[in-house]
Amino acid sequence: MSRRRTCALVLSLLLLVLGGAGQARAVGYRYWSFWDLTGGKWTYATQGPSTARPSDGDVQGFRFAVSADSQDASKPRGHADFASICAKTPAQAGHKRVALVIDSGTIADAPGGETPPAPRTVCARVPADATTAEALATVAGPLRYDTNALLCAIAGYPGKGCGDQVTTSRTTPSATKKDNTDAKSEPDRHGPSLGLLAGVVAVAALGGAAVWQTRRRRP
Repeated sequence: MSRRRTCALVLSLLLLVLGGAGQARAVGYRYWSFWDLTGGKWTYATQGPSTARPSDGDVQGFRFAVSADSQDASKPRGHADFASICAKTPAQAGHKRVALVIDSGTIADAPGGETPPAPRTVCARVPADATTAEALATVAGPLRYDTNALLCAIAGYPGKGCGDQVTTSRTTPSATKKDNTDAKSEPDRHGPSLGLLAGVVAVAALGGAAVWQTRRRRP
């Protein structure tokens, strides 16, 4: 093998490593996700808050985070149950009580320059036919929507943006399982990853071995 062919091989392998590193990036969206508490567990809501009509005693949650889709979405954090959230809100004829969990997420998921408010719970007492959006508006305004009726802000957070696209770094499955209510892909950081550096070292070693073999075969 000539030195020219050896260099070409090393360059090709290096480009392959660099290309593989680029595949670690993923596209997510920064938005408020909507959840129902069923059997003590959070499940992604099958309806939007503007069409969902909860019953008296229901617990619903909102979580602001960067997510790729509903399977990747972060759940509201902390303990939640109707009895404790609505303990000080008595029942009233013709009305229903809906316990709401509002989790504005973490600094890692916040838009630039903004700080997420602390998570909180609140009990909304609304007319019996009210939607979740109407219940939310009575206790956590102002709400902000875009032209497609997507919920953009709760209690004024965030101050701008709505479902913005964000480039993220994929997390490992073990990290996600460790804390599925908070572990989330953080915005992509600049600089080479550990895997990329290891790949470059491996390519360099392979190239050095090829050169050594070439020299060894010479008379």
